[in-house]
Amino acid sequence: MKKTILTLAILFFSVTAFCQRLKPTKIDSLVTVLLPDTYIKKDTLGQQVFTANSMYGYMIVIRANNAKNNAPLKQEKDLNKVFKEYISGIQGQSNNATAQHIRDTTIGTLKAKLFTLDTEEENGDIKLRNFILIYTTDATYTFEYGYESISADVAQTEYKTFVNSIKLSHDLQRNDQYLFNTISMSSSLKMALIGGACLLIVLIIILIVKRRRKLALD
Repeated sequence: MKKTILTLAILFFSVTAFCQRLKPTKIDSLVTVLLPDTYIKKDTLGQQVFTANSMYGYMIVIRANNAKNNAPLKQEKDLNKVFKEYISGIQGQSNNATAQHIRDTTIGTLKAKLFTLDTEEENGDIKLRNFILIYTTDATYTFEYGYESISADVAQTEYKTFVNSIKLSHDLQRNDQYLFNTISMSSSLKMALIGGACLLIVLIIILIVKRRRKLALD
């Protein structure tokens, strides 16, 4: 019992110490995130890179300017295509890497993409890198949290703290990602509409045939 209490106390004070070392960091005027106060910032070739070691892994935040002649995306499907290309590009940078658990989320009013890159090292060790991608017409933001698979259980609290700390300015709205909202119909709704249209056509044909028969009899 004493051993359990001691373990919990160490874990509590470790997490508390970690949280105390985090501070709100401005990536730019629109985006902030909590990072350890020992982070290093590099600004090169139109992108800012923030790196920091954490208790169980590391954190990287990249803000990359998009091309000035970048045409605004028109629809959500265009945004999904951009996300797919980014994920393929990140996966292609590492050997024996597999993108897993790809899913959508919302941060502020913007759509973001989450996924985990599973990389097997030559010595058999597994490294996990959790990514959050946010795309806007002006810039693309990449948030990365990396850790060893052996630390997966204890790293989750740290990772969630990192992710949940991402804050966006109210100036960023969905039309900063794509211009037009389109409502896509589900497969069941499409089938129902097609079925209804076919039934209506059949009824019209039946009415026309009956009318012609009646006129012929008259």
